[in-house]
Amino acid sequence: MKSLKKLSLVTILAALMVVMAACGGGTSTDKSNQTTKTDTTKTKELSGSLVISGSTALQPLAAAAAEQFMAKNPKVSIQVNGGGSGTGLSQVSQGAVQIGDSDVFAEEKNISGLTDNKVAVVGMTAAVNPKVGIKDIKKDDLIKVFTGKITNWKELGGPDQKITLVNRPESSGTRAVFNKFALGGAKPAEGITQDASNTVKKIINETPGAIGYLAFSYLTDNTVTALSIDGVVATAENVQSGKFPVWAYEHMYTKGQATDLEKAFIDYMMGDEVQSTMVTKQGYLPVTKMQVQRDAQGNTTNK
Repeated sequence: MKSLKKLSLVTILAALMVVMAACGGGTSTDKSNQTTKTDTTKTKELSGSLVISGSTALQPLAAAAAEQFMAKNPKVSIQVNGGGSGTGLSQVSQGAVQIGDSDVFAEEKNISGLTDNKVAVVGMTAAVNPKVGIKDIKKDDLIKVFTGKITNWKELGGPDQKITLVNRPESSGTRAVFNKFALGGAKPAEGITQDASNTVKKIINETPGAIGYLAFSYLTDNTVTALSIDGVVATAENVQSGKFPVWAYEHMYTKGQATDLEKAFIDYMMGDEVQSTMVTKQGYLPVTKMQVQRDAQGNTTNK
């Protein structure tokens, strides 16, 4: 009787082993299927179109990144437009574009419901026609120049030449940043007003006695002269340390959390290929290299 029970137990165990073998060891098969599904997701080809608008200070970096992104993803089309930070924030808020580029926080324009992605830092400074012959200016004098209290370069040791102001429109984030951190909030006097940084640069270069302001990314040649302020040179190192105060985050805003193609592009913007090489090559600063940080109210603190 004991032998019969023993035989039955052996028979049952053998049957169970046959069933498990036939199933291929369920646990390992599930893992294999999961790996296959993950691999398929990773290799999924991106497609579709993306429209970006806003900050002309960020436009060169966004355009360069978009070009490389499209080269890696041939079925993707990305259009990068300017128009100024106010335009970018307004258009993304309205759903007219997928990404709005801005030099200022959305809160500064009283726009809510957007998700902020800080993709770089940009330094900005005053720039003059090279024939002005001035390379450094005191902040107090800079304010006087832009508010119309100083109207001739001879008052600052330059030539007997009328000063021509080149401003950006009210919607410009570059203007907002320059006014706040270079002019102490003073309202600039009337002058030539142009919407695009490239146009501003061209006017400064071609107009005797002209002064305007530009992002570092537009100061990579000698067609205009970038000014030091209070003896502090406008360099990436001085921005990073907090010595040079005229700078801003470059934001890429989305309406709600980024999804699909817009998320893939923003992830690419934050990846090593852009942050380690393209950002500095294009005249910007990586966010991670900043030794100071700034909030929407303009308060700057050490990290």
